[in-house]
Parts: sequence; C-alpha cells; structure tokens
Amino acid sequence: MKINQLAIYASLLTLGSGVGFLGHSYVNMQQRTTSQSQLIPTVNKSYSLPINQDPADLNFVAKAVQKVGPAVVRIDASRYVSPETNNPLDPLRRFFGEESPNPEKALERGTGSGFILSPDGILLTNAHVIDGANKVTVTLKNGQSFEGKVMGVDTLTDIAIVKIEASNLPTVNLGNSANLIPGEWAIAIGNPLGLDNTVTVGIVSALGRSSTEVGIPDKRVKYIQTDAAINPGNSGGPLLNAQGDVIGMNTAIRANAQGLGFAIPIETIEKVVQELYTYGEAQHPYLGIQMMNIDANTLETIRSEFGLNLDQETGVLIVQVVPNSPAQQAGLVPGDILKKVGDQPIATSSDVQEIVEGSQIGEILEVQVKREQELKTIQVRPGSFPQEEAPELPNP
Repeated sequence: MKINQLAIYASLLTLGSGVGFLGHSYVNMQQRTTSQSQLIPTVNKSYSLPINQDPADLNFVAKAVQKVGPAVVRIDASRYVSPETNNPLDPLRRFFGEESPNPEKALERGTGSGFILSPDGILLTNAHVIDGANKVTVTLKNGQSFEGKVMGVDTLTDIAIVKIEASNLPTVNLGNSANLIPGEWAIAIGNPLGLDNTVTVGIVSALGRSSTEVGIPDKRVKYIQTDAAINPGNSGGPLLNAQGDVIGMNTAIRANAQGLGFAIPIETIEKVVQELYTYGEAQHPYLGIQMMNIDANTLETIRSEFGLNLDQETGVLIVQVVPNSPAQQAGLVPGDILKKVGDQPIATSSDVQEIVEGSQIGEILEVQVKREQELKTIQVRPGSFPQEEAPELPNP
C-alpha cells in the first residue's frame, strides 16, 4: 500500500456512517445531512395567547414556544437539475462522438427551517438547506411568504444568512452555549417533514462532539448533542434552552440511531456571521495536512507502511501534505508525528483541528513533530482554507 492508498484508508477511518443532515430532501435525492449579538439587533415580540389563558399557567416549554415560535420560519428551496437518462442509444452516440439529446431540466423542491435575527428580515439557516437553490421562499408562522436572498454562506460550518424584504418581524433572543451542562433542557422548533412549527423537547446529551465523531469530518464545528426529537426538515431551526434563548442550530442526525441529534453552538454561529458581514466570507485557518490517529486500530498499518517503530508512540501521524499548502511551505512531510501544536500536547486529530481553528491566519503557529526518532519544532503560518477548490480532506 502506497502513501496515496494509505491516505484513502485514513479518510475511510474518519468518515463514519449513517449521518444525515436535517435539511430538506430534494425529490429523489437524500441530503447528507465572546457574543456578537449587537451586530444584528434583536427584539422581543408579544402576541396573543388563547382566550382566558393565563401566561403564568404555561410550563417552561410552552413559554419558550410562545416566545420563539413566531420567529421560526419554513424555507422552501428549489433548483433545476438534469435528470439522469439511460437511453440505450447513448453508448452508440458516444462511439461516434455525438452528444446525447439534452433532456429538459427537472425541478426539485425541498424544505428546511430557519430563524429570524433582526426585525428587518435577516435570518439564519443551514448552508445545505439552500445549497444550489435557484429560488428560496421564506414562510412565516402567520402564513406570509417572501422571496429570500442568500447573503452569505459558509460551507465548513454549514451556516447561511438569508434576507427577506420585510419589517417589524418577530425575532429570537441569542443565548449562551459556552456554559451548558449535559442534562439541561433542550427544546427544538422546526419543520420536520414539512410539519410547520413542530416542537420537541429533550436534554443536552453531550457537548463538544467533533465533526469526526458526528460522522461529517469535512465540517469545522464542535457540536451540541441532544436527544430532542429532530428529523429531516429541522435543519436550520433553533435549539433553545429552558428560557427560550437560542443556544444552537439543529443540523445533523445519526440516521442509524435514535435520540442522536446535533446542533451548531450559538457562539460558532455568531463568529461566522460576524466574519461573513466583515469579510464577505468566513475565515478558517488551514494547514493542509491529512492525519491519522495513532491507536490500536491503525498501529499495524502505520508500522508496515511507514516502517515506524510505534510500540510506545502516541500522537497523530501526518499521512499526506497538500501541495503548496502552508504545511508544505513550512517543511512538514508525510510520516511526521505531531506531538504538540502551539503549546498543547496532541492526542487526536480532533485536537489538532480545534487548535488550528483557534489560531490566527498568517501568524506563526509552532508545531512539534517527531521525525526519525528526533523531535523538531517547525513554524507554520496558517492560511485561509481554500473553500472554492478545497481538497476532500477531513482534517485542517
């Protein structure tokens, strides 16, 4: 097995299985599924309760829904695609160098969720909800519909900003996810399977789930895990705390399990939104390496392919270095074992990804590696992740 083959093997180790994004599913297509709140002002909106209903009689879930429900929207996205054809004459046409007739493009539609940040129509959803859409329609809880304009997208965190031309809209309040504790209440509102403004409740099951653990290693998010029931169509909808404040955006589920849903933390959302407004894109520090954890599952493969004596070794092996990347320019090579990044010891590739994501583009980041039984310190200047032509690597 050569290095390239080993790289493929490493990718397979991190890909996982059974993960689906919660966004809309197109017809015949299954989708994979410090506060900056002052940037986009939020307001509280009051609205009527059922006749003779005393607000004091509502439980905390109902109060949260009364507070946030009107600011949760349905997002319908449509796009035109060329349908696959199985014309028996196609092989013959190709033999003679002729093109197959171009069939009329088919219209595909799907539905997701979103929530309103500002009274003048700024709202958030997942990037995969509006991916490739020719038309985006936003429908409020009261039935009003507006054409949505996509204002910014970050595919690495799966966050998108959409604008509608409206005023005096109900909005959400942004909470705090940094101080969450597993076991706290979690409330999800969205449009699963097209069922508008569906409410479910559960708890925060875990915090800091890496994208590799979730099964979508190409993302740059530490996810909130919840067992609040969420399904396809919930993508882009808010995850709330017991006070009705948004602590995350529902994004992915494990399709091969129950009670395993994942949300993007609100602090990540605020950071990305701030960068989209400031720079026109979210900036993600990038080294350009593909890695493999050194553990019992990979030890024998690493020994045989790299000829390394790893009996007592810990750390992360660099399997591949992207050409012309910051890592290559700094002198990192396949076979290097990462021991420290910055001043922090490394145990897993997720550790490396988290540290790199928190670094500054263009500023020196010291990386300690073990190369041929010798420790070396290499200075790397992270670049901005090349989202336009990004290689399909699951690591920074």
